[in-house]
Amino acid sequence: MQRVYIIGVGDDGVEGLTAAARQVLSQAEVVLGSPAILSRLGLAAKTVELSPKLDEMVQQVAAHVDRRAVLLTTGDPLFYGVARYLCDRLGKERFEVMPHVSTMQLAFARIKESWDDAYLASLSTQPLDRVIQKARLAEKIGLFTTDQVTPKQVAAAFLAQQLDYFTAFVCENLGSPDERVTQADLADIVQLDYAPLNVMVLVRKPFIPDRPAEMSGQRVFGNRDELFLQASPKRGLLTPMEVRVIALAEMDLGPSSIVWDVGAGSGSVAIEAARLAPQGKVYAIEMDPEDHQLMSANAQRFHVGESLVPVLGCAPDAWADLPDPDAIFVGGTGRSVGQIVAMALQRLKPRGRLVANVGSLDNVLSVKEVFRAIPGEAALRMIQVAHGTDQLDRVGLEGMNPTFLLSFVKG
Repeated sequence: MQRVYIIGVGDDGVEGLTAAARQVLSQAEVVLGSPAILSRLGLAAKTVELSPKLDEMVQQVAAHVDRRAVLLTTGDPLFYGVARYLCDRLGKERFEVMPHVSTMQLAFARIKESWDDAYLASLSTQPLDRVIQKARLAEKIGLFTTDQVTPKQVAAAFLAQQLDYFTAFVCENLGSPDERVTQADLADIVQLDYAPLNVMVLVRKPFIPDRPAEMSGQRVFGNRDELFLQASPKRGLLTPMEVRVIALAEMDLGPSSIVWDVGAGSGSVAIEAARLAPQGKVYAIEMDPEDHQLMSANAQRFHVGESLVPVLGCAPDAWADLPDPDAIFVGGTGRSVGQIVAMALQRLKPRGRLVANVGSLDNVLSVKEVFRAIPGEAALRMIQVAHGTDQLDRVGLEGMNPTFLLSFVKG
């Protein structure tokens, strides 16, 4: 079977290709590619300009699968490129992929930042508002911009959402003689123009707390994660919205419930518990002074008033003088979580409920051992949530790490 070669090309053109890729290109009967890449490489003969519409592109490629055909694209064809789409539609056996270094990889290399922990997106497939949501929890962001969504527009959108705590790098024409890397604050990026071929990288400035989204669409509970202030670099330790909703349901709160949130962090569970129990009291126990301050600021944002009482201190000393609770939430990743649950259960009222959120099987086993020693009803759930992402014309799923909720009703 004759195979179509999909060759990634950098801004340095044919000179940047490997010897094997140049040989394949020289032997091709037909070369397919976008008008821009074909003109840039000076290929006039035996070429076919590909349509920007994906369905039409598939038909054009399918018409040449029985010839010695080469399809030229930029960078790594399997990294936000067309290779996977074509393989899915026409079959992997029809293609050979010869990648170039991705421009995203080059961009991070130029600014000397690792990209294994970065949020990466192409603005041709991801809406900018979705990128802004992700940015609130990201330390680094790499963006393929487009003619329609330029670095200026990205910077303006971030500033409009008060996300001004990123240093921006716009990397233009990477690998070519006129390569340029601009480093600036977002306010300066808005004032400048850039070449169409660019990659934008955003790096969060250190020690600056997140500024969450506006409070429009505020809910009693189940509010979006980005509405809460969170501390850097501990960002991402907030109890996710989906887990929070299930935990609060298991706590079975009434309007006047007394609640403990042990290891409250920046307060997302405690605040929503206070909104569910406006005539009760929620004691949010946290030993980290920075998180304790953020919790107080979040409580003001959500207008929970005196229903929430932030408590700075370590368990169990911090709860010694607190009233016995109707419900307890324990969140934590340390080895002592089982001991904390055991001590908390001693203070829980009969028929009260405790919910523990842990991230490891060791902690699951530790908490279950505690439950076995006390009369009551126990339940265990593993929660794994995936969020949809747009990938060309398809929808992909980006999964969160699995987490565990252990629930107990005291006998």
